[in-house]
Amino acid sequence: MELEDIVSKYPPKQIMLIPIAIIILAFISLGVTYFATGSPVKLGIEFTGGTLVTVPSTSSEEQVAGQFDAYPLVDIRNIGGRYMLQFGPMSDSQYADLVKLANTNFDGPEIRHIGPIYSKELQDQVVRYLPLSFLLMAIVVFLVFREPIVSLLVVVSALADIITAAASMNLTGVQLSLGTVAALLMLIGYSVDTDILLSMRVLKRKGSVEEKIIGAMGTGLTMAGTTICAVIALIIVSNFLYFIVPSFTRMDIIADMSTVLIFGLAADVFNTWVTNAQGLRWYLNRPKKAVRGQKR
Repeated sequence: MELEDIVSKYPPKQIMLIPIAIIILAFISLGVTYFATGSPVKLGIEFTGGTLVTVPSTSSEEQVAGQFDAYPLVDIRNIGGRYMLQFGPMSDSQYADLVKLANTNFDGPEIRHIGPIYSKELQDQVVRYLPLSFLLMAIVVFLVFREPIVSLLVVVSALADIITAAASMNLTGVQLSLGTVAALLMLIGYSVDTDILLSMRVLKRKGSVEEKIIGAMGTGLTMAGTTICAVIALIIVSNFLYFIVPSFTRMDIIADMSTVLIFGLAADVFNTWVTNAQGLRWYLNRPKKAVRGQKR
């Protein structure tokens, strides 16, 4: 099927049923996780508080976990010759016993404790700054285009990217951490860039709406392709390089960030060139509708 067919063959409302279905599935995923854990995504240690212990070991994951079965073990990961264990909140006496056990059974364990006060502060910052970023984005986009529907499509597309990326975290087991919050914020900026590229091309250039969308897709998909290739390189380096170079370890923060980014970028391709593009096509092709700034 040619690009022209994808853009213009089917009615916009019919094509937009697909992204609506994907968003509904994403909301279901977030809702199920919320009712199970009290949060739409699984929270990392920075947000829940607890203890992170990294130990060197050649034993199996089950054997290492079994040595800590008396403590609230939340998660365990193999990071190339070492295991990273995450424990939930515990009493001071339990924490002291955990430190003693780790130092007795393992050589040079790394132990990091994050208290509940610090984690609560981080949660408050995320709750405050994520909505603020969308509000500021909506204001800037409206000032640029002065068209409520066009501005709304940009914001909705960016929001759909974030919702899809968050739902992918539940599917892949990635937790919400400082790194993944940064990845979500980066996705907001990237999504706005691609959506503004599309909107500017459609509103400011001459020709039919479909021709202008196809022209913008050439630039937009090239941008997406190069960015996705860079993120795939990050995924390979952060997840698999330690198999080739023993001195390297698995870079968990980079691995989690790149996982969120790859799903978010894939969602952005879909939401920009289907959701936003078809929304613009429907809006601008309505009878007797002249949009401010649009050239025909």
